Amino acid sequence: MAPSGLSLPARLCLLAWGADGSGRAEAAVHRLVRAGALTELAQRGLLVDDDGIATPVDLDARSGDPVLDGLLDLVRESLPRRWRTWVTSRPRYTFVQLREQLAAEGHLRVGRRRVLGVFPATDHALRSVTVAEGLRARARQVLAGPSPAAEIGERDAALAVLAGAAGLCTTAPPDRADRADRAGRGRRVGELIERSGAGRPALCGVVREIRTALIEAAAEARSPADGR
Repeated sequence: MAPSGLSLPARLCLLAWGADGSGRAEAAVHRLVRAGALTELAQRGLLVDDDGIATPVDLDARSGDPVLDGLLDLVRESLPRRWRTWVTSRPRYTFVQLREQLAAEGHLRVGRRRVLGVFPATDHALRSVTVAEGLRARARQVLAGPSPAAEIGERDAALAVLAGAAGLCTTAPPDRADRADRAGRGRRVGELIERSGAGRPALCGVVREIRTALIEAAAEARSPADGR
């Protein structure tokens, strides 16, 4: 099980880490971490929806978490953007902050090496693969049921929704699922989105838009560029 104090982006980052303990620092994980940070800030009421724009609730509110507050500051200092734009706008900024936080807290092991024997480089690896495996198992369990969505915690519901959108905890191969299975999974995701947003329409809409941004970005990454 993951330590109870971990933020949603921290849980998603550890969940996405390779099962062998090696880091997965590609753009998809950067976006997933950013999506988790946006979702937690929205769940805490520190970012609110203003006609589709991610908007700080005020100029002074803080979460007490350096990674979340770093994103809050970035939103405050930037031009207004929609939620889905923030998922893909410089997500590595949030990922690097979180990676350093996880290393400082002992969740990641830091190694030093030299590239070509000259240039210094840093590697990060999981200290406990069990934590990542437990998070993936929990996300799959939440997505598959059988617990009613109302009995799932808001953070667990969001973890499953976002990890599922990133393709990290699928419960069945899509090509083997019949129409009824797909419809059932769609209903379950809808219920979990409602739970992630605590039944508040505006917050549910935010979670839905963030999830859609992850799915669209993943689809674009898989598609060959036009004309190439």
